[in-house]
Amino acid sequence: MSYAAAAALQSAVFARLIGYAALDGVLIFDAVAPGSGKGKFVLLGPETASDRSDKTGAGAEHQFQVSVISDETGFLGAKVIAGHVSDALLGEPLTLVQGHLVALTFVRAIARRLKEGENRRIDLIFRARVDF
Repeated sequence: MSYAAAAALQSAVFARLIGYAALDGVLIFDAVAPGSGKGKFVLLGPETASDRSDKTGAGAEHQFQVSVISDETGFLGAKVIAGHVSDALLGEPLTLVQGHLVALTFVRAIARRLKEGENRRIDLIFRARVDF
């Protein structure tokens, strides 16, 4: 197993999201500076990786989170953005600079209120299989 493709996977996800037309005007971050979490934005989040090597070669499974955060009233705006994130990542295959993306699938989404209902957050979980 190798974690070598983790940076390549994150870079490809980030590039796809910032280049996706339906997300124009939505900020995409992999870290938000303290105090700057206002408005609507997408945040690249935690990841877990597991060995998926076999006798044919090395491989890894990455489960990663992409979050949509919004200070709008209600979930509708955040859900529209979350749908665009899903479409962006699952539409055309991502190209990695290291490793080969075999599959990218949607696993689940969790929508919840934050800060006593002031903000909305939708965490989208995706699974990527990478071979080397």
